[in-house]
Amino acid sequence: MSFVARKLYYKIREVCEIVGVEAHVLRFWESEFPALSPPKSKTGQRTYRPKDIELLLRIKKLLYEEGFTIAGARKRLETGEDLPETTAGLPSEAGRERNTTPEAERLQRVKMELENILTLLNRE
Repeated sequence: MSFVARKLYYKIREVCEIVGVEAHVLRFWESEFPALSPPKSKTGQRTYRPKDIELLLRIKKLLYEEGFTIAGARKRLETGEDLPETTAGLPSEAGRERNTTPEAERLQRVKMELENILTLLNRE
């Protein structure tokens, strides 16, 4: 998953289209991943740099495709581990039970979205 930058800064709506998630998900990820902190313009709008977009794509892959929890993805990014995607870091039984059907992936995305919503609701 590679991103080719066409400009220096991107607005949040553009990043939503590139990454494929809603704006509230990006804002939530900012609060959960210390490495992600896009600068803000004079008007207070987030301005994402190409390196921020690369990080967002990596976060999305860890959460939605590889099935990591927020904490697991954060740890993976902090340690910089580049293990194989399949069953890296999982006990052998867990690796065999891992379901990667399209339906399972869709359910994982729904689960993550619901967890994000629950976290946002608990903050209020």
